[in-house]
Amino acid sequence: MSLRNLPSVEQLLKTSAADRWVADYGRPLTLTAVRSILDDIRVQFTSGKVADVPQKEEIQSFIDSRLQAWTRPTLVSVINATGVILHTNLGRAPLARSVIGAVEASSVGYSNLEFDLFTGKRGSRQVHAELILKLLTGAESALVVNNNAAAVLLVLSALAKGKRVIIPRSQLVEIGGGFRIPDIMKQSGAKLVEIGTTNKVRLSDFEQALAEPAGLVMRAHRSNFKMIGFTEEPPLKNIIDLAHQHQTPFVVDLGSGALLDTAKYGMEHEPMVQESITQGADVVCFSGDKLLGGPQAGIIIGKADLITRMKKLPLARALRADKLSLAALASTLLHYLKNDAEREIPVWRMVARSLKDVKATAVSWQKQLGAGQVINSESTVGGGSLPGESLPTYVLALQVKSPDRFSARLRNQSTPVIARTENGMVLLDPRTVLKEQESELLSILDTLLSEMK
Repeated sequence: MSLRNLPSVEQLLKTSAADRWVADYGRPLTLTAVRSILDDIRVQFTSGKVADVPQKEEIQSFIDSRLQAWTRPTLVSVINATGVILHTNLGRAPLARSVIGAVEASSVGYSNLEFDLFTGKRGSRQVHAELILKLLTGAESALVVNNNAAAVLLVLSALAKGKRVIIPRSQLVEIGGGFRIPDIMKQSGAKLVEIGTTNKVRLSDFEQALAEPAGLVMRAHRSNFKMIGFTEEPPLKNIIDLAHQHQTPFVVDLGSGALLDTAKYGMEHEPMVQESITQGADVVCFSGDKLLGGPQAGIIIGKADLITRMKKLPLARALRADKLSLAALASTLLHYLKNDAEREIPVWRMVARSLKDVKATAVSWQKQLGAGQVINSESTVGGGSLPGESLPTYVLALQVKSPDRFSARLRNQSTPVIARTENGMVLLDPRTVLKEQESELLSILDTLLSEMK
């Protein structure tokens, strides 16, 4: 068959299949898909890649597949069976049901995002989270932007542009995506002043650097790696007091943003946001979607006069959080305020989940599937928080012919399942699988195990 047998655009649009495409996808996209497929066929035929022009039914199938591919969402819900609680590649913190409800309530119609219901005049979007943050942390003021890198950039731009910023060499960290503290400082216009050595910094190093006027003294918490061995660093309170003696503000970039004590759950103590404020830090920055367990956000708390300077900077508008993030953040913070975060926020529910309960779930999965074995393993917090720390867990270990192929099939489901492979087995950790996802997970596993026997 030659290209003369190729149906025209109009001929294809007059079919019943085209009526369905137009109803499902709209006429403009349908027309684009039809032309695109016909163009592809012409190119393949003239280049000799195909010997015959496809039949009309096959062409319709190509068009149908292309329309589905173009309109299929690329951001979808997945089942996280890896045991990594804050999985950066899987969206970090899952939101509480109450938080999702708050987001829906604020977005389904109009909201008072920047409207003062009391005065009837324009208000500030910052009020929706600020009061709760002040009550939780004891800070004088608060500001929310779109992520923690943006928070650090805004702090440096507002308080230290053209000024010296003193920071130990051991804290010139790189965060996710290749962003580095020195690069953020350069972007803000601040002048980086490195003190101490990679493994040791003393109070005298700060004192020597403060002999000249400085815009800020800064501390960046090493939330995504550990330094062990021959190391030394003065207590935070001592550094803050020294900075204040030289009339220099002290800024802490905590990164992970813990409001609960991780030591309670058998892990190393992660510096808490409230502790930095109590010890006298002037400004504290942290993330909303790590240990806080909320949406992506950069949170800045601290002295009112310094926060006011940030709010007035034009950059603050470019970095501001949207209404959905603010609704989610305020709802998440309320759980801390009401002291039910451990029960209501998924991240903390996973951290606090007892080993006995995790094992019982893994055993239940094994019994329902009639496959695998329940073995000891480890869950991790992840997300650039508590490096090197793990939680004991039990996993369902599946012995399959090809772990890589089985894992690929899991990822290719309508609701993708993300597992991990270890020692030739596919491991599924109940700690990070949401309760409402368990039945779907077991259905997927049962089907695949039957197909791949």
